[in-house]
Amino acid sequence: MIELSERACHKIKEMLKEEENPEEQFLRVGVKGGGCSGFTYSMGFDENKTDKDTELNLNGLHVLIDRESEPLIRGLQIDYKESMMGGGFTIHNPNAIATCGCGTSFRTAKDPGVPEKC
Repeated sequence: MIELSERACHKIKEMLKEEENPEEQFLRVGVKGGGCSGFTYSMGFDENKTDKDTELNLNGLHVLIDRESEPLIRGLQIDYKESMMGGGFTIHNPNAIATCGCGTSFRTAKDPGVPEKC
C-alpha cells in the first residue's frame, strides 16, 4: 500500500524514542482536506487504532492508514533526506496529478479541486 525507505524508517524510529510510551505508538499516515491544491499530507504518532484503520508493519514500524485516505495514498513513497539546510521527509504520490508549489498539498484526478497560489 505505501513504502517507507530505510532512511525514513530509521528517522521515524529515532523520533519515536522521544515519545511518551513509544511501544504504544503507531505512525499514522493520511491526508486531510485543505491546502492550495485540495489535500494535505498528515504524518504523526497516535496511540489510538480504530476499526476504520488499516494497520501495516513496515520495517518494524506499526503504521495506521484510515480508510478515507487509503485510495489517495495507495503507492505512496516516503523518504528522508539530509542536506546542508537540515533534513526532512519527502513524499512521492503516484495518485497526485498536481502539487502545490510549496510541496505540501496535492490533488487527484478524482477530485481535481481548484488550485490557488500558495
